[in-house]
Amino acid sequence: MVNVDTVYQRVLAIANKEQRGYITPLEFNLLANQAQKEIFGSYFIELNQALAMPGNESEYSDIVKTLNEKISIFKTDAALTYASGYFSYPSDMYKLGTLYAGQLSATVVGGVEVQEINYDELLDYTNSPLTKPTETKPLYLRRAEGLNIIPSTIVSGVRATYTKTPSKVEWGYVVVNEQALYNAGSAENFELHVSEETTLVMKILGLAGIVIQKQDLMALGQQA
Repeated sequence: MVNVDTVYQRVLAIANKEQRGYITPLEFNLLANQAQKEIFGSYFIELNQALAMPGNESEYSDIVKTLNEKISIFKTDAALTYASGYFSYPSDMYKLGTLYAGQLSATVVGGVEVQEINYDELLDYTNSPLTKPTETKPLYLRRAEGLNIIPSTIVSGVRATYTKTPSKVEWGYVVVNEQALYNAGSAENFELHVSEETTLVMKILGLAGIVIQKQDLMALGQQA
């Protein structure tokens, strides 16, 4: 994780140095969440691009390994709730991974993988004796209402692995003598990998309309 107060203080120092005025906690929190969202989303674009390129033999500089390490922070799993014919998507889901039926809890290993199909494939699968869905060979469709698992006799014991969205960032504070002072008790740090601290500062400054060269930012960090 990246400490939210560290990022805020660096942003304030640069804004002051550039004579761009005070960035309020409310403004910072809005910009910080947008910056985290954009950086997080870029991982998947960069990963797709990197997978199309040859890797390298270095354990620490392979782009795919680096991106997977950053994304792995957000990988989790959860039991899905059934209602009115659909299993609900996890509320914090960004990308769905694998669906399992019959896996009753996170500590119980078992169940079968549920295969995803497109809606236009459903008739072919259900009409063929070889591919007809059963409780040991279930299928699922993604719908706006949720996940439709076939056969409909499966109404519980379904878990999903998925990549979650980053939690909301919050520079918590209390007002003392009309000044906002950092309050760690109500703060929420960035969930991004620790290596993203400089990128976060740059991104927030850019969203605030403050242009600064990366070398200038590094120099300022060394002075702190």
